Amino acid sequence: MKNERYIVMRWAGTMIAMVIIFLLSPLHSLAQVKVESRISSMEMLIGQQVKVDVSVTCKPSAQVVFPQTADIPQGMEFLGAIDNPDEKAADGMLLRSRSYVFTSFDDTLYYIPPMTVSVDGKDYKTNQLALKVLNVEIDTLHLDQYRPAHDIQQNPFLWADWSMPFWLSVLMLVLLAAAYYLYLRLRDNKPVIASLRIVKRLLPHQKAMKAIEDIKAEHIASSENPKEYYTRLTEALRRYIEERYGFSAMEMTSSEIIDRLIQGGDQTMLDELRQLFETADLVKFAKYSTLINENDANLVNAIDYINQTKLEVPPSEAEQKPQLTAEEQRSQKSRRVLKTTIAVLSSAATLLFCYVAYSIYQLLS
Repeated sequence: MKNERYIVMRWAGTMIAMVIIFLLSPLHSLAQVKVESRISSMEMLIGQQVKVDVSVTCKPSAQVVFPQTADIPQGMEFLGAIDNPDEKAADGMLLRSRSYVFTSFDDTLYYIPPMTVSVDGKDYKTNQLALKVLNVEIDTLHLDQYRPAHDIQQNPFLWADWSMPFWLSVLMLVLLAAAYYLYLRLRDNKPVIASLRIVKRLLPHQKAMKAIEDIKAEHIASSENPKEYYTRLTEALRRYIEERYGFSAMEMTSSEIIDRLIQGGDQTMLDELRQLFETADLVKFAKYSTLINENDANLVNAIDYINQTKLEVPPSEAEQKPQLTAEEQRSQKSRRVLKTTIAVLSSAATLLFCYVAYSIYQLLS
């Protein structure tokens, strides 16, 4: 009997617990959803706007449907609805809300009826709200204290009047920027300095003596290469004779030079000159070996011949024009083009500046 009573009591307790859970489950589900509404201000002046916020606290997965419009009393006007971003609430819940904007032009007390919100297919009602619309008090006995309405004024700024100076100013800045860029190019491109040089012309005997002095300074007469010595010595004499007497001695043989001098009537030291040329030909073409004293004697004979046949004429001066390379000529041309372009751009920018300044003065005056 005790066991049967224990079984019956245990079964009864289980049934009671199941009934309690069944009865409390709707309350628990109801506790999951919270719907409320609030108004931004309970009073407003005629023509102002008021906002009613309807919020729902529910699970993130819940399907919430707000009313598109609000059921408002006569005298109020519905202006529109605004969906607000969702916010996180406590216990992992989500707060969803929507704002409804109203206005009114009648001074009275309005009762805004509850709105119906659907959550997962189930309807929930919001709380009822009240709104007091106040009239604007006007002192009809002292109307002078209120300013009359302003007349329509013309806008002093018209883009049609300022557009031309504006775009011309932009063009002026572009021209100045281009001129500055070309100036930098001109500054980096260094000028080609080409100046005239005044060169003193040496007389034929001066050139010959200078060449002989170079031979003496290099001590070629005492070297083991007599061919170079006689080649340079006879070349100095040939150039002297060519410039002194006016015939192409550089292209003639030694015997032709002597014959031409004899025909010209100049007999000065021809024997010594002939001997010098013959010795030079033997050294250059026959590999003839000379002694040092023989080389010195021929050098002295060359100097004596030059001194006895020279013409004392005052030295003249001549202007020597510089010879520019193709690259230097291109550089000069490029600099001239850059200078011309910079001058044109600067002049155009200056004219534009004057015109823009005058136009602005006319618009402001």
